[in-house]
Amino acid sequence: MSEPGLVKRQFGHRSRLTLSPAEARVLDDQAHAARTLWNCLHSWWQMTPKSDTKLTAADAAIRRGRKDLEYLGKLPAQAAQAVLKTYLRAWVNCWEGRTEEPTYKARFRSAMSVDIPQGRDLNIVRVHRRWGMVNIPKVGRVRFRWTKDLPVGKRVNKDNRITGARLVKDPLGWHIAFRVQTLGREPQPHQGPEVGIDAGVNIPLALSDENHQDHGRPPHLAEGKSDRDKWLSPKEKVKLLTLEQQAAHQKSFRKRGEKASKRLRHTYDQIKQLRAKATRRALDWQHQTTTSLARTYGVLVVEQLNILGMTKAPAPKPDPDNAGAFLRNGANAKAGSNRAVAQEAWSRTVTMLTYKAARCGGRLVKVPAPYTSQRCSACGFITEGSRETQELFACKNPDCGWTGNADWNAARNILHLYRIGHVIVEVPAAGRRGRRAGKTVKPVATR
Repeated sequence: MSEPGLVKRQFGHRSRLTLSPAEARVLDDQAHAARTLWNCLHSWWQMTPKSDTKLTAADAAIRRGRKDLEYLGKLPAQAAQAVLKTYLRAWVNCWEGRTEEPTYKARFRSAMSVDIPQGRDLNIVRVHRRWGMVNIPKVGRVRFRWTKDLPVGKRVNKDNRITGARLVKDPLGWHIAFRVQTLGREPQPHQGPEVGIDAGVNIPLALSDENHQDHGRPPHLAEGKSDRDKWLSPKEKVKLLTLEQQAAHQKSFRKRGEKASKRLRHTYDQIKQLRAKATRRALDWQHQTTTSLARTYGVLVVEQLNILGMTKAPAPKPDPDNAGAFLRNGANAKAGSNRAVAQEAWSRTVTMLTYKAARCGGRLVKVPAPYTSQRCSACGFITEGSRETQELFACKNPDCGWTGNADWNAARNILHLYRIGHVIVEVPAAGRRGRRAGKTVKPVATR
């Protein structure tokens, strides 16, 4: 039995694998076999009638398929059982109303992955400061990048161990994602200050105390034709533009219905690598920034945003000049704004702040979003035309006249809503620190 004051924590850690071309081909075969097994299982599940022994029959069908079909036999037995478990979990999530029904996995649109459900099969050893060794079924000992202290060797016990892993492939190569379980002290209540956070595009995270969190890149690196390009260096942007022009030229020679040539696929792979590199840098910035905020502040107040509604395309309007035609109604401009919002990944930022604040003993609070960017944080009045530009807020109230950064004004309003008790969600709730919990508070009138 665990000691009082200790909490169990489960998290994942992803590291890059160093594989030879032959080892990479083996993992590719296993990933394709896992995808094929999922599709075969989905077809079999839909064709067979409902019964109490359907699960047992599915397990027997997988065993028979791995024995009869050579390409399914490339997948380890434990990984095949994990495919069945994941498929059943997908149906449970569907029956409980959390997701849609499971579907077939396409070859080029689904992520390539292989599960290793048993942590004891990994036999992880730290070689030196930068590298470790892990055992992968049907591949052997493989080096991986050691970037986090993992429970290995004498530190492994029932409460501190690696319970499994998953091999995932992206445009940058194969990675291993460890599932880690640890036991640690319950965090003490964070005594840091309160802060309101406004998520934006010009300033990614504007704070009410003016400690704004920007991407921290020089202006010449931030310029790009799209939001993803701002994470690339000038040389990488030039290379990306050259590859896109090369892909367009190669694509012009392909006839309708023909498969892409090897050269075109290779060009596409190079473009994907640059895009994946930009995504990895953005994710790294999010992790570092949210960790710093969770360690600095005791209460983090954010807006309850409806991002799907914000990024919804405007409905087309009928063209009065042409019968049967429709106007785009600013769809092009809205598409650029939606792309900028999507690239900032506000929901992922809030998710990171939620679990990191709980880990540090702090709290994350969500308040209503309406009028936070239009209300003056000095006088509390909403006057038309106060938001003069995207970056400047100037109160039109003759008795006030306050001016300042628009995002900073919104962050101050967000913090004010929390202080007057206008709270929607609080995680973790008061009195339940160290665990993820939610609390809904009845809103009160604002000034």
